[in-house]
Amino acid sequence: MSFSIVCSDLSFAWPDGTVVLDGLDAAFGTGRTGLIGANGSGKSTLLRLIAGELRPASGTVRVAGRVGHLPQDLPLGTARTVSDLLGITATRRALHAIERGEAAEEHFAAVGDDWDVEERARAQLDRLGLAHLDLDRTVAALSGGEAVMVGLAALLLARPDILLLDEPTNNLDLDARRRLYDAVAAWPGVLVVVSHDRRLLELVDEIADLRDGAVRTFGGNLPAYEEVLAVEREAAERAVRSAESHLRRQRRELEEARVKLARRVRYGDKMYDTKREPKVVMNARKREAQVSAGKHRILHEQRLADARERLAEAEEAVREDEEIRVELPATEVPAGRTVLTVTGLRAPEPGSLAELVVRGPERIALVGPNGSGKTTLLRAIAGEAVPEEPPEAGAVAAGTAVRTGVAGVRYLPQRLDVLDDGLSVVDNVRAFAPSASVNAVRAGLARFLFRGARADRPAGTLSGGERFRAVLAALLLAEPAPRLLLLLDEPTNNLDMASVRRLGEALDAYRGALIVVSHDLPFLRTLGITRWLRMDAAAGLSEADPM
Repeated sequence: MSFSIVCSDLSFAWPDGTVVLDGLDAAFGTGRTGLIGANGSGKSTLLRLIAGELRPASGTVRVAGRVGHLPQDLPLGTARTVSDLLGITATRRALHAIERGEAAEEHFAAVGDDWDVEERARAQLDRLGLAHLDLDRTVAALSGGEAVMVGLAALLLARPDILLLDEPTNNLDLDARRRLYDAVAAWPGVLVVVSHDRRLLELVDEIADLRDGAVRTFGGNLPAYEEVLAVEREAAERAVRSAESHLRRQRRELEEARVKLARRVRYGDKMYDTKREPKVVMNARKREAQVSAGKHRILHEQRLADARERLAEAEEAVREDEEIRVELPATEVPAGRTVLTVTGLRAPEPGSLAELVVRGPERIALVGPNGSGKTTLLRAIAGEAVPEEPPEAGAVAAGTAVRTGVAGVRYLPQRLDVLDDGLSVVDNVRAFAPSASVNAVRAGLARFLFRGARADRPAGTLSGGERFRAVLAALLLAEPAPRLLLLLDEPTNNLDMASVRRLGEALDAYRGALIVVSHDLPFLRTLGITRWLRMDAAAGLSEADPM
């Protein structure tokens, strides 16, 4: 099989010395590959190395063709436009100049063969459900999901030979996800996608598992990979049971050997004391018994050491990934207590809500298409400034009156921009809990897998999943604790599957109120949602049927 991407002896470390990859070998061929692994294992870094955005400390990356890369966090910039994200602004500017009668040679050179660039761009946006976007619309007016789809449209326009996608379903609504699935299924070339989206990983041809600094490839999609893993785990657990039995047997045999040797020594001493044989013979037998006893003891101790090593190897083969331990504050909000009141909502249609009241430990799922104003509503509830937007942009107007009347409200933002990239993880969390001791903060961070030197890493060097864990730690360790209301905006973005499960279990046990914005329906169903709300740019906020 010929490979379009070959990584040989690849090593990379951040400027602070944090090693991400060390001597990695990997290869990806034609077809769709799902690249999976725990948060912080180096998946995003590997994609950036393949794309040429980072330089390896050692080793080589060889690619056969042009590479297109969709990162987790697009470099947006509020002054940029949709046209800028698509990479066609210079061509459009030259094209418009020619249409105005400016026949300068540089304009024709800039256009090249792309005379239909605007038509192709609009067709690609329409294919991805973005026909409503004007090419000159600013990035500041785009939702997170719209920005991701515009980035994908840019790659499809450029027609690269190799497509690299890093958590592409983050922030996408259900309709956008379906369009992305269709685009991935139809991709004819090489595609490597980092994702925890099960539906997306069901579309790939193979799974590449990045674990402990090495890539192991499995033929087939995610369910096929999980079947292989289950068989391997069962075999490994049988090996552990066998090794434990062997270790117990060796310990028993060693103890029995010690008893026999002790008896021989006592018998020899007795014979020596009674002088039943000549002294020279008894001394020879005593030395022979001592040598034999020493050899016997060494033999059984070596067998015991071998048994312990066999058990250690068997236990190592049982895959046990590190998982976060999310511990939410203990709370019990009475059912009739009003936790939150939001007024000033737009109600353009009958049935739309002009006011949102949250009582007791309600668990609200807030769903709706990208750009409908879900994040804006959460920001308003959290007391953050709401940007000026056109009336049709969402259900929350700038300056909306929001009254919580309670303390202990915490907001997990979608873009995770609450950390200071120049500070360590520890110092970032301490900023949210200034009265907590360093030891208390470190103990809390350990539950989120930031132990020792990991907690001292600058926030700017964290992967997407690590950054989420750091923000979540800051949210839950903050003072005062979020005892009454948690606001979560796309909380499963960038998280590996084990962490998503742990987060779901913790939120299911939380007895305060929850408002969760998510397009991850399997995750929402684990939370025991009691109320579904739908946000629509045209229809406003309304009650929705359970999904």
